[in-house]
Order: sequence, then structure tokens, then C-alpha cells
Amino acid sequence: MRALAFAAALVATPASAGSLYVEAGNLLDVETGALAYGQCILVEDEKVTRIEPCGATPEGTERVDWSAYTVLPGLIDLHTHLADAGQDADVALPFKTSPQLTALIGARNAKITLEAGFTTVRDVGTYRGLTDVALRDAINRGLVPGPRMFVAGAYLTHPGGGGELNGVVPNDQLPADMRFGVLTSPTEAAEKATFLFDHGVDFLKIIATGAVLAIGTEPGEPEVTEDEMRAAIAVAEERGSYATAHAHGAEGIKAAIRAGVRSIEHASLIDEEGLQMARDHGVWLVMDVFNGDWIDEVGTREGWPEEYLRKNRETTQIQRDNFRRAVELGVPLAFGSDSGVYPHGINARQFAYMVANGMTPAQAIRAATLSAATVVGHADTLGSIAPGKFADMIAVEGDPLADVRVLESVAHVMKGGALVK
Repeated sequence: MRALAFAAALVATPASAGSLYVEAGNLLDVETGALAYGQCILVEDEKVTRIEPCGATPEGTERVDWSAYTVLPGLIDLHTHLADAGQDADVALPFKTSPQLTALIGARNAKITLEAGFTTVRDVGTYRGLTDVALRDAINRGLVPGPRMFVAGAYLTHPGGGGELNGVVPNDQLPADMRFGVLTSPTEAAEKATFLFDHGVDFLKIIATGAVLAIGTEPGEPEVTEDEMRAAIAVAEERGSYATAHAHGAEGIKAAIRAGVRSIEHASLIDEEGLQMARDHGVWLVMDVFNGDWIDEVGTREGWPEEYLRKNRETTQIQRDNFRRAVELGVPLAFGSDSGVYPHGINARQFAYMVANGMTPAQAIRAATLSAATVVGHADTLGSIAPGKFADMIAVEGDPLADVRVLESVAHVMKGGALVK
């Protein structure tokens, strides 16, 4: 079932219109960081078939005039929560929001995200288990507009851990769909992972340490053990998939790397040894260096729990310092913003934070295109504008290599040859 879900996620929406000849003002090669002028992109059957100096429109092909814009691949966010109720001062909000309403909220979030230029996302968990699977499938069937989605289904977490909705009711009284991934042993880890794959997930999300936005857990403290992670990852590998780990604390990060995860989410408190391990093992760090400011400003104004605000203050700057160090060391870094903590659709605000903390604009853009496509395992069809790849592309005013913030306002979006904005 997982393989079928992966295949479906790569199918464009039925709104895809025949052959297109897209005239780009500037075309960004994300692999080299070079801009090319006067290039046209021929799109047939949802994919790019050739790129060439612009000429006459081929017979039977519609010309798309993006000559006033810089054209680049559709963006990829590896850390989203589309299929969730969102974040505010009410800890009980996910509990109060039914699975049905959660799915409808997710449909709204998906449309907003796609129109912001993110044509692919990796949705890394929802409190209402498997609503992300339903949303992905609805998008793939053309029922609602949205990005290509790769989904985790639920959090693999300890009772009361960073993936649980703590502080609302006793956790054993939470609805069953909010506890699909709760585990206490390697055996249970394998069982829960099997359940999730049997119900259509694409990969696993393991809560290796405490969380900032969870009552009663500390970001630096290990939670799911190395042996439990190994058991879950063994199931993922049997299904041709992988796991990513939510991990703020240094010891939890290193345990997750030893256990065999493909990527680490947050990595706020990673130490020098952990950075070296990630680099040496080719483990991707997905560091959400934007949303700390949002949590501090908006959370303070709206009265989010003081525990959240305190943990956010303790992790924001050190995460950015460690991001800068990771850039210096050449650790693999890919784009993930934790959308849902902040309102969906402003994901691209993270680019400026990545640049402010050591990346060039070209590196930051690559992190959200080719690098992110590599993390989801589909760099052969996603992540750049090239013959044989899906025609996922965006058009922006100005030069993102000179001012990466132009990505915060996307003029046009194409997904699989379909003009969606």
C-alpha cells in the first residue's frame, strides 16, 4: 500500500492542461545556481520534455508567458502539519476538533500552501491520526487542490511524550485515533509501525526527544529509545521506506542517527559530535529556524502556555547557532518550516532566516528543491526543472539570488503542467 501511495502522490491533478510552452524571463538552475535568459520549457503529459532558447510556439501547444518573471522549481517543505487543527493558546484545540473538521481544515491548508508555491510537502504528523492520509488521497484524486503530499499518519511516541496531546484529559482517555503511535517497547514500536504502513503512510515520524510545544516534556530529554527506533526503522525498510526523528536534544539526536533515521527534525541542541555524525552518515538536518520568532511574538501576545514560551526561548537562538555551524561543516541541510505552528502559506519566510544564519540564497533554494526531493526519495522526478521531471514550477518577480525574500510572494504556480495560480 505504501508503494501505491508514493506513486499516487506523484500524479498531477486532473486539471492538467495538454502541452504548454512556458517562456521564462530568467530560469534558475538550482543545481548550479545559475540564471539563464530567454529559455522556454516544453511541457507534455505533466512533465518537462525539453528546455531550449525560446522560439515559435510548437504546433498544438499553448504558450505561457512568464517572460516578466524568474522561474524556478516548485518549492518543497519537509516539515508541515497541513492535516491538523493548528496552534494557538488552547492546548485542547486538537481534542475539540473532530476528525471530519480536521480533514476540512487540512483541505484549506493544502490549497493555501500550494498557492504559496510549495508544490510538494512532507507532512510529519497529526494529532488526529491518518487524517493526513485522507487529505493526500483526496488531493491525488483531484477532489481538492493541494501539493504532492508524503505523510506519516501519526507520531511514534512514548505515553505522555512529545507526540501526545498532554494536559487535556488523562491520556488513556484520549480518542483512539489520537494514540495510534503510542508505544512502550521495541515490539510495540514494530507493531505500531506496521499498523501505520498498513493504513497507507509513506514514512515514519519518531519522537526521539521531548518537544517545545507539548506539555510536560523537555526538548533535551531522550524519549523513544534507540532500540525502539531500530525496531520501527526495520519495518520501514521492509516496506521500502524510512523514518525521520523529531529530536531537539543532543543525546536523542545521536541515538536516532545510530538507529538509522534518514533525517532529524529541529536538531536544536545538537552538539559537535552530533553534527559530525550527521555529516558522516549522510543524515539530513531539517531545522525550522524561522518559527521561534513567531512563537515568541504571537504566543506571548495570545497567551500560549508559559511552558511553551520558556522552552521556545531556550531553543531558538542555539538552534540558529547550530544551523550556522552545520552550514560551515557541510552537514546535509534541507528545508522544513513546521507550518501549522504559524499560519500556513507563509512558509517561504524561512528562506531569509536560513540566509541570515549562514547560507547563500542559492543554498537555501536548493535546500527546498533538489535537497528536499532527495530526502523524500524522488529527486528523479522532483526538485528541478529538467527533461523527464514533473512540471512543478513557480514564477516570482525579481531575482531570488539577490533577494531571497521575493519567494515570499509567488506570482504563478504550476503543478504537473496544471496552472494552479
